[in-house]
Amino acid sequence: MTGMKDIRVEKVVVNIGVGEAGERLVKAQKVLQMVTGQKPVQTMSKTINRDLGIRVGMPLGCKVTLRDETADTFLRKALSIRESRIHSYSFDKEGNMSFGISDYTDFEGMKYDPEIGIFGMDVSVVLRRPGSRIERRRLLTKRIPKSQRVDRNEAIQYMMGTYNIEVE
Repeated sequence: MTGMKDIRVEKVVVNIGVGEAGERLVKAQKVLQMVTGQKPVQTMSKTINRDLGIRVGMPLGCKVTLRDETADTFLRKALSIRESRIHSYSFDKEGNMSFGISDYTDFEGMKYDPEIGIFGMDVSVVLRRPGSRIERRRLLTKRIPKSQRVDRNEAIQYMMGTYNIEVE
């Protein structure tokens, strides 16, 4: 039986930022689908940058959100690529963790395709305790007390214990 203080991985978000729409974005979506096994969603621009030619609503990249067992298995694969070493600055004060993977061919079973090229990706992990939904629900929204939040040190201890990683 799980307690209310137990930490769990709520979701893992895998993101590839391309910076432009077109052929590179289609290739990035193909890479994400190959690596995660799920259909990626395009990420859209929220601001205007005239120097880079970016408008609001312009597709700039793609992402996949993984939950439950798929998130756990993907996270184990991604951490094995990083040789189970994560820097301490990869954890933020809310207990979330982010790290990068420089090339998709590092994943097991992925071969380099000259038509696709090299794509790296960002992996973000959200750690939560049960009951965190009360902050985001539509009715009777309440604040979560400090004791129920996951802080940086707890997140580091959880990742070291569950995924056997080294934090540098």
